[in-house]
Amino acid sequence: MFDAEAAKHPDLAANHAYVDATALWMVEKPWEFDVMVTENMFGDILSDLGAGLMGGLGLAPSADIGHDHAVFQPCHGSAPDIAGQGVANPMAMILSAAMMLDWLGDRHDFAPMRADGARLRAAVDAVVAKGDVLTRDLGGDAGTADVAGGGPGGP
Repeated sequence: MFDAEAAKHPDLAANHAYVDATALWMVEKPWEFDVMVTENMFGDILSDLGAGLMGGLGLAPSADIGHDHAVFQPCHGSAPDIAGQGVANPMAMILSAAMMLDWLGDRHDFAPMRADGARLRAAVDAVVAKGDVLTRDLGGDAGTADVAGGGPGGP
C-alpha cells in the first residue's frame, strides 16, 4: 500500500527503514524527517522520541488523518498521573488545535482558518520564547490555567 501510494507522488522521497535505525537517525539528523508512515506501535515509539527531541511531550501536537476525517490531540494523551491537578502543559493541545485549523483550512480552502492556526502557533512560540509562564515539564512552575491565559501569571 505504501509503495503504491508513493508511486503516485514522484516528487516526494519515499524510503523504507528499520525502526531502530530510524530512531538513531532521528537523534543524529532530525532535520531529515518531515512525515513518517509507520504501523501503530513503531509510530507511537518514534513520536515520543520526536517529542523529546523538540522539548517534550508538552509541546508535541499530533494528528491522525484519514481520507475523509481527522483527529487532533496532544501526543501525551490524557496524562492520568497528573489529571485534576492543574499542572498539565496545555501547549500541545493548543498546537493540535492549530494543526486542526490548518487541516480544515486546506480541506475547505478557507484561508482564515489557516491564519488562525498560524496565530495559535505564534502565540505558543512567543510564550515559550519569553519563558515567564512555563509548566514544570519545561522548567517552570506555572499551572495549566496560567499558561492558557486564565491564571494569575497567564500570558
